[in-house]
Amino acid sequence: MNITENISLQPYNTFGINVSAHHFSSFSTQDQLAELLTMTPVNPFILGGGSNILLTRDIDGLVLKNEIPGIDLVHEDDEYLYVKVGAGENWHRFVLYCLERGWAGVENLSLIPGNVGAAPMQNIGAYGVEIKDVFHELEAYDIHERKVYIFTLNDCEFGYRESVFKRRYRDRFVILNVTFRLRKQPVFHTNYGAIREQLDKMGVRELSIKAISQAVIDIRSSKLPDPKEIGNAGSFFKNPTVPNEKFNFLRAEFPAIVGYPVTGDVGGAGAGGFTKLAAGWLIEQCGWKGFRRGDAGCHARQALVLVNFGKATGREIFDLSEEILVSVEKKFGVTLEREVNIL
Repeated sequence: MNITENISLQPYNTFGINVSAHHFSSFSTQDQLAELLTMTPVNPFILGGGSNILLTRDIDGLVLKNEIPGIDLVHEDDEYLYVKVGAGENWHRFVLYCLERGWAGVENLSLIPGNVGAAPMQNIGAYGVEIKDVFHELEAYDIHERKVYIFTLNDCEFGYRESVFKRRYRDRFVILNVTFRLRKQPVFHTNYGAIREQLDKMGVRELSIKAISQAVIDIRSSKLPDPKEIGNAGSFFKNPTVPNEKFNFLRAEFPAIVGYPVTGDVGGAGAGGFTKLAAGWLIEQCGWKGFRRGDAGCHARQALVLVNFGKATGREIFDLSEEILVSVEKKFGVTLEREVNIL
């Protein structure tokens, strides 16, 4: 294991922000991680695919890139397959691996950037499916106690783009692997967004997990910029949830406002009585879609995506996000929350 000094992190974050790490290394096993942790007196910064972070400054300490590999079928029963995946595996490559074997459950999560280890941290989701729907358990290394813990579904406390690792255990655990519970017989989710419309365009007559995956890929590719072509971290803000009374008030003033009835828990309040708003629509109505100042801006096709056109700093993109928050609050009385992690 080599520790490199003063390395640029530009290749390691999808925003393409050029900040440096004072020390940098990678690990592909638990033992390597444990050894590297003995070399630093403070908690290191753990880096995965770099697809959900905005770096606003240089990092003085040690940056460790999680590259733990592996995809293993560890158990199966009549209905499910239990697949353990190394945290360093690329998420979309894992989805493709499942599709080739007919393992169902993650097809709606196609083309989401990043690595497997970040998936439960964020409870990533798209087109009606979230990680919690296919999650079984994970193993995580406790930086403080230097031991491995197993987290079950309940232990992770999944919420909308939330988990226990983003709040209570932030910077304490390093996810080593995740075990998913996938179906032998698929249960198709086609009611969210434009999936059915895209399947019709594709001429699909018989549903399959490959067809749904391709529909999702087509939709995402048409709306979201490729980080390899223009720096971004996907959706920068969460879709806010408001009580139905608030939604009705907003709809009276803004008849075209986009909202979806909420099912399931909202902050422990239970199902019903809440509406999820489309953050992209709110931002667009405030005039930000296609906005550019220097090399920081909002994407021309999706206002929810902040972009780095070339040499924007993390601080410039953060400041733009702050202006967007203020404008949405002023116009709609709705407070947006960033989905991207700020460092």
